[in-house]
Amino acid sequence: MTTSATEGIKTVLHPVSDLAAAKEKYTALLGAPPQADGPYYVGFDAAGQHIGLVPAGGPQGMTSPVTYWHVPDIEAKPAEVTAAGATVTEQAHDVGGGRLVATFTDPDGNVLGVLQDR
Repeated sequence: MTTSATEGIKTVLHPVSDLAAAKEKYTALLGAPPQADGPYYVGFDAAGQHIGLVPAGGPQGMTSPVTYWHVPDIEAKPAEVTAAGATVTEQAHDVGGGRLVATFTDPDGNVLGVLQDR
């Protein structure tokens, strides 16, 4: 099996119940204000990592943080991972600005994400 490499985990999304309170705490933790600040998403960039806050888990219903491995080919990586036993839970789709994401679960139910910037 040929596999495509990842560029590492660069994005972690956290579901939050109170966006304003979470934003305040993450601002204190990360030492900088958010770069994206809206009612549906707050995003921070810290030391090459993107940390996102998603109220109520967003439309995907996240119940725990989801890590996103950045990949050069959003179509190839989920195919490789599902061939190894994972299950796609969210097909690759654009979430804005040309950013594509997809998620899948491993055999233990952990949600894993892949992300490609165009």
